[in-house]
Amino acid sequence: MIERKSAIRYGWLRAMYIWTVLGAGGFGLAVLLVPEAVQAAMGYPAQDPMFFGVVACVYVAFGLLSVLGYFSPLKYAPVLLLQLGYKSLWFLAVLLPAAVAGSVPTYGWGLAAIFATYVIGDLIALPFPTLLERERPGAAPAAAA
Repeated sequence: MIERKSAIRYGWLRAMYIWTVLGAGGFGLAVLLVPEAVQAAMGYPAQDPMFFGVVACVYVAFGLLSVLGYFSPLKYAPVLLLQLGYKSLWFLAVLLPAAVAGSVPTYGWGLAAIFATYVIGDLIALPFPTLLERERPGAAPAAAA
């Protein structure tokens, strides 16, 4: 049996972790520390502080986990995979129906542009053949670089 080794783009992975630390982590911290300023700057409508706080904490968690991902890119790849998943679903389940209805607020297009950088970057960075490879029973786990 020929074993196929996928190319792992460590530079891209690390770049996406840095982008997540800066973007998601920075945004989450800003929402936690100065939520009214973020709402005003981004043109967001008034938010329920409990839900806005949940979003902020999730983004800070993404940022913190991405610090770890920078040093162990493959081990923390599920962080980027989750990010790719929820942002792609947002495009399909939230933005697309609003666009079809003609009801996307101005800040929604800005959010879409930011999310697109993550979706495209994650699609380039993530080594899907490696991540989706089935583990063989009894086989030693592959060493991550």
